[in-house]
Amino acid sequence: MEELKEEIYNECVEFVNKQLQTVENTIESNKKALMSETKSSAGDKHETGRAMLQLEMEKAGQQLEGIRLMKETLAKIDVQKKSDISCLGSMIKTNLGTYFLSISAGQIKLSGNTYFAVSVSSPIGGLLLGKTVKDSLKFKDKSIVIERID
Repeated sequence: MEELKEEIYNECVEFVNKQLQTVENTIESNKKALMSETKSSAGDKHETGRAMLQLEMEKAGQQLEGIRLMKETLAKIDVQKKSDISCLGSMIKTNLGTYFLSISAGQIKLSGNTYFAVSVSSPIGGLLLGKTVKDSLKFKDKSIVIERID
């Protein structure tokens, strides 16, 4: 299970790196577009274009902050750590699926199996946090029973 946990952790790191690359590309593209915007006779159109680019830059800045927080969260995870109580970095096998408490990276498919990387601040992550084997909880009208924690 430790190897699987490490593979899923690495998938989460890759997810964050891809997000970062996308945002950096957007920022670079927007910087170039801002620099190439020149004052034309259609002044209002020019100003609207610049304002839209500024909004895109602000949005990208917010996305960068989210990526920084995800990196911080991943840095706190020790995949070797064992605990009987689910915590950040736990792999939680339930009757409905297996969850990795980390960041919200969604579905991760490995070796034909599906796992879910969820943040402790997500609805399901918050419910799973602090639980032990055989605990049960309700999520979206479904009963979830914890079968194993690694």
